[in-house]
Amino acid sequence: MNNDKVKGTIDDTVGRVKRQTGEWTGDTKTQVDGAAQQIKGKAEKAVGNIKDAVHDAGNKMHDKAKDAKTDADREREHAGSGHRNS
Repeated sequence: MNNDKVKGTIDDTVGRVKRQTGEWTGDTKTQVDGAAQQIKGKAEKAVGNIKDAVHDAGNKMHDKAKDAKTDADREREHAGSGHRNS
């Protein structure tokens, strides 16, 4: 879990508590502040999810490139081994 997701989870949770407290006490300002903090937290979590997805995609591309290089190396070794099917 990256920092954006952690911070987003914290902001979402704290915002939810503030909003709920504002509802219970009738404090509209606390409700609005809490709702805004929840929105901020959800946005931070979304950014974290996107960063994770990009990171994972990069890792997959790197692994595929490494596999392709290994396959190409094997083909070159086989071609240079002098074995012929004549």
